[in-house]
Amino acid sequence: MAYTDLREWISTLDKAGELKRIQQEVDPILEMGEIADRASKLVRNGVQSGGPALLFENVKGHPGARVLMNQFGSEKRMKLALQTDSLDAIADRIRTLIKPQTPTSFMDKLKMLPMLAEVGSFFPKLISAKDAPCKQVIHKGEDVDLNQLPILKTWPQDGGRFITLPCVITQDQKTGKRNVGMYRIQVYDGKTTGMHWQRQKVAAEQMRDRLRAASTDKTAAVDLMALTAGGTAQAASLSSIHATTLTRIRGDRMEVAVAIGTDPATTFSAIVPAPPEVEEYLISGFLRQKPLELVRGETVSLEVPAHAEYILEGYVELGELRTEGPFGDHTGFYTMQDDYPVFHLTCITHRKNPIYAATIVGKPPMEDAWMGKAVERIFLPLMQLTLPEIVDVNLPAAGVFHNLMIVSIRKSYAGHARKVMSGIWAMGQAMFTKCIIVVDEDCDVQDLAEVTLRTANNIDPERDIQFTLGPVDSLDHASRLPNYGSKMGIDATRKWPAEGFTRPWPPMLTMDPAVKNKVDAMWQKLGIE
Repeated sequence: MAYTDLREWISTLDKAGELKRIQQEVDPILEMGEIADRASKLVRNGVQSGGPALLFENVKGHPGARVLMNQFGSEKRMKLALQTDSLDAIADRIRTLIKPQTPTSFMDKLKMLPMLAEVGSFFPKLISAKDAPCKQVIHKGEDVDLNQLPILKTWPQDGGRFITLPCVITQDQKTGKRNVGMYRIQVYDGKTTGMHWQRQKVAAEQMRDRLRAASTDKTAAVDLMALTAGGTAQAASLSSIHATTLTRIRGDRMEVAVAIGTDPATTFSAIVPAPPEVEEYLISGFLRQKPLELVRGETVSLEVPAHAEYILEGYVELGELRTEGPFGDHTGFYTMQDDYPVFHLTCITHRKNPIYAATIVGKPPMEDAWMGKAVERIFLPLMQLTLPEIVDVNLPAAGVFHNLMIVSIRKSYAGHARKVMSGIWAMGQAMFTKCIIVVDEDCDVQDLAEVTLRTANNIDPERDIQFTLGPVDSLDHASRLPNYGSKMGIDATRKWPAEGFTRPWPPMLTMDPAVKNKVDAMWQKLGIE
């Protein structure tokens, strides 16, 4: 059965021996982050284990509060969170949905009905407020105070305390499609925060749509869109925009809700690279094999996870920006200050004795590495839907996901590797990939030693490395401009005559299978190991 909420998930972790309860008093300012960082990097028997999930039960300055960290911090827990023995098994379910066998008879059509019914059962379900645990306690008006939450500061030079594991909920004003994203939230005071949705994120595009609709001065709207999507380096300052236009736009508000402490599948769904037309609530239902229960907000019209520990409600005012950062990020470096929209809280609801869920990101490997590897395995079929020649993909944790992608392909024609590079750079969030290495299908992309061997041996650097310009991740501190820079593709496949390579290509070394089998049979008797 699917986990109904965070508490069922914690109980499962406890029974599985995957949870460590911390009774000693620990400060959410830096100390929790240091403990979680050390736990996430634990090595046992020479293997990166990820350490246990941590439940802090004695939080300095917050009597009675509890904080959960490192809940996804190992491959075992990632599988446990998604209730599967294999992440590839979830990928196989996705393949069945996106590529069902074409029915050739009436009986074949009947056989498809259960699958269609299953998909229908994933859609979220709206319940009444009285049945929603997230509304057990409600704070409005002057009672709204974020300082009551045990929100962490994780690195010394951070600009303040940050909510690090939020499900940020917005809605497209034209289509009504709901979006759930995970964007860090810097606490300014008890009622306002920063909202770090980067310019290429869905919520930022929803804001740009509202700006287009709100402004009759198209030039001013363009300037404001560049600003309000996050980051000011390439845009005009607010002072350059006509005052009446700014006043008109600032009268428009975009509703926002934030869920903290949801069931693990819902939290995970906020980070997945979903197709634009698919809601994260539906992905949560698909992963849980059970519809997610929602409830309407108190002060916003948005529908939020009914079993969350906390719900923050409020709005972002168009045209309003404030400095956000620095923040110790998953790159292993601080992302520096920049201007981002401001989230104004109008209501906080929560369960009785709520549990605050948090994470720390930093120099890998950390908890997010396991989440990222799960995304890699589960959503490989979606990449293959667009680029069917892809055999496998590896996003190494040390490459912090958007800096390095290794791809194996079934090469069919000259220039095929370069076509795949271009396809990846045109594919949703994969457009941020800084370096792509393409190898042949017989190379195991999960074996970094093998990839290194192939790459180092198979390339003529001048011929096989290509560069292009385009959007890069906002966290990339090395790009020539914020959000814009160069990318590199390496064609490490065997070269063909059709690609201008006329020399013989040597075969790789492999032993005769009969000899291998004979040595296998005598190996133990040799006493070498």
